[in-house]
Amino acid sequence: MTGRRGDGMTGRCTDEARRVKNNQLLSPSPLRLVPRPLKVMEWHNGEYTISTERGRLDLAVIHRYISVESYWGKGRALEVVRRSIENSLPFGVYRGAELVGFARVVTDYATFAWLADVFILEAHRGRGLSKWLMEVVLSHPELQGFRRWVLATKDAHELYRRFGFQDLHRPERWMERPDPQMAESPDYWEPR
Repeated sequence: MTGRRGDGMTGRCTDEARRVKNNQLLSPSPLRLVPRPLKVMEWHNGEYTISTERGRLDLAVIHRYISVESYWGKGRALEVVRRSIENSLPFGVYRGAELVGFARVVTDYATFAWLADVFILEAHRGRGLSKWLMEVVLSHPELQGFRRWVLATKDAHELYRRFGFQDLHRPERWMERPDPQMAESPDYWEPR
């Protein structure tokens, strides 16, 4: 059985490749990838709520915080923030209808998750919201059993250590590729 890959190279599916765990063959019908819609979830703690409902997010608040106040996303365009949320699992923290915090998880829902853009607005800090947000994110039923979670932080190492995060075990195996056309100006790329 032969097929074409999107890169113009041909591939061959051998009988060996059809085998799965315990030497059982896959059914002769083709495997189909079916997107799994995620259920909107909510958690409550006193006057605060955390929700994964995208339609409830206040994009203006999120954009302002990331592009103006954060050290990691200064100058990030509104359209980039919108696309990043559309392609992640977002968690909004609310007091009533007001968005007061945010986090998102970039994941394949199988092996890997990257926690990104985590913040609680200044007026709502000191109330345990960041710890609660981490508990909620890490306990989400669709985010279980991953081989690895990663994040980047400049100043919240101790918070994340409480939730099992540690320094990279083998940092020499990790690489990054910055975009030379990047419009953002995070402090990460400033000289040390």
